[in-house]
Amino acid sequence: MVAVFAASSLSVVGASAVAGVEPAKAIIIAGIGGVAVVIEGLARAFLKDGNLDDAEINDIFTHVDEGLNK
Repeated sequence: MVAVFAASSLSVVGASAVAGVEPAKAIIIAGIGGVAVVIEGLARAFLKDGNLDDAEINDIFTHVDEGLNK
C-alpha cells in the first residue's frame, strides 16, 4: 500500500505546480486515490467468493500498477 501511495502521488507533483495546487495537497489526494483503488479491488474480489487468495491480490496490485504506468 505504501508503494501504491508513493507511485500514485509522485506523478502529480509537476501537474500540481502547473495547476496552482500546493504539492503536498496534490500528493495526499493522489496517494489516497491510488490506495482507494486497491482497497476497492480487494473488496470486489472478496465479494465474489468470500475469499482472497494470493493470485487475486497480485492481480489487483498488477492492475493498479499497469494503470499508473499509462
